[in-house]
This record gives sequence, C-alpha cells and structure tokens, in this order.
Amino acid sequence: MWKKIKPEEMTDNVFKAIGKDWMLITAGTEEKANAMTASWGGMGILWHKPVATAYIRPQRFTKKFVDEQEYFTLSFYQEAYRKSLNYMGAVSGAQEDKIAGGGLTLELFDGVPAFAESRMVLVCKKLYVQELKEECFLYPEIVEKNYSQKDFHTMYIGEITQVYVKESVE
Repeated sequence: MWKKIKPEEMTDNVFKAIGKDWMLITAGTEEKANAMTASWGGMGILWHKPVATAYIRPQRFTKKFVDEQEYFTLSFYQEAYRKSLNYMGAVSGAQEDKIAGGGLTLELFDGVPAFAESRMVLVCKKLYVQELKEECFLYPEIVEKNYSQKDFHTMYIGEITQVYVKESVE
C-alpha cells in the first residue's frame, strides 16, 4: 500500500500541497502523539540535504511534541479529508483526543507517527530550530499583519529522511 520514494522523485507542487491543500505536522510516540494543521512551510535543498521547513506558534500543543522528539512528520491528504484537516487545526489536543475526533488513524512511519489516511508522508529529522524574532523582520507590515499578539513562530528545519506515497490513492 505504501511505497517509499526519494525526495527528488516527488511530483507535488509544493505551493499547492502546503499553501492550498494544507498538511498535518505530527510528532510524538505510538502511545502519545499530537498533530496540527499547517499551511505555512517549504521544501528544498539546504546543507546538501533535502529539507522541509515547518512553523509552529508557541501556544500550539503540538509544539511540545515536536520539541521533545528527534523526528516529526508532514502528511498530505486528498480533498476528501478537508473536514478532518479543519478539525485538526481548530481543536487543541490538550483539551481532547483530537486524533480520534478528526477521524484519523495513527500509523508509524519509521517509528514516527502520521496517519493511515494520508496520501503522502514525509519523515523529517530535526536539524535546526529557531524562534522567529521581531527585530529580524525587514518589513514591519509582516509583523503587523501576522503577529498582533507577538506570538512568533518557531521554525523547524528537518531533513527529509523518507517519503511514503500511497500506491493507490483513495
């Protein structure tokens, strides 16, 4: 059902996959994991490695899981799962079992949690973590528009160690 491919074999348009279709950032263990919907991020080459970049605000419950683990996953879905993605972005895992509430099935990919309903999963090894800082923004309007509460994202750069794609998409 799952096929491993190399990052350079991916055919997705990254701008569409992240910005329009959205993704789930997931971390934790088989016993306790959490995920959040994200529409900001990127992919490319850095330090001679295929990497993905994810951004998490400090108040998100998922941040604790990403911070505590060496790996995280980015997973992508068919449009039929838009309701689940909306739910995963609106509900806190600190308040309820949002994975169950989102109708998703936890599955391990190289020992890292993601979901069986995904169409593609990127397993990422954390390489670099940094909090965005107000003084580093060159244009104040970016801060005004996106950070009225001064809750700047933490940036996570992860090496894409494996890509899983479904051989037959639902």
